[in-house]
Amino acid sequence: MIYGYARVSTLDQSTKVQFEFFQRQGITEIFEEKQSAVKNRPVLENLITKVLKPGDVLCVYKIDRLARSMSHFVRIFEQLKAKNVGFKSLTESIETETPQGRMFLQLLGIFAEFERELIRERCLAGQIAARARGQKWGPVAIFNEDQAKKLACFWRGGWAEQKLMAEMFGCSLSTMRDTIHRAERRGRWAHLASAK
Repeated sequence: MIYGYARVSTLDQSTKVQFEFFQRQGITEIFEEKQSAVKNRPVLENLITKVLKPGDVLCVYKIDRLARSMSHFVRIFEQLKAKNVGFKSLTESIETETPQGRMFLQLLGIFAEFERELIRERCLAGQIAARARGQKWGPVAIFNEDQAKKLACFWRGGWAEQKLMAEMFGCSLSTMRDTIHRAERRGRWAHLASAK
């Protein structure tokens, strides 16, 4: 059985051209999805996991209707391969039934791996450069170091419980507790004490 998958990115776009192309090829079982490539696509997910059976073929108008990147396409293709489902792109003459098509898909896999390596290298280089500039990650602390130390002293002196302090300063109990831990280099902040 050959199944067509037609997708456009927004609700006001039309899959008419894709449908007409499928019908000219004699494909009548067509699944339509109006969803951006970067979002979850329940129609495609359902088609791959529940509809397609071994020996079936998934057909698309163009590869970019199926996947948002080479690495994403390879992940989808691996799912199809695991189910013994074929693949065909009508306008790009790519299919798993021909030696040329299989070679192209293998090359795609190599390029996808290369793409992942480049992304990892760029991320790592960006993190190293950001650390060198003194950039930090995570949410900005509500209280600075001096304020955190004063709050810790206030609590240690027995002036108020942490819950009351959190209410007084308009923060959550967990934030107040974490602030005191930061001042005293305890909990997740213990590594700062050993770094001194």
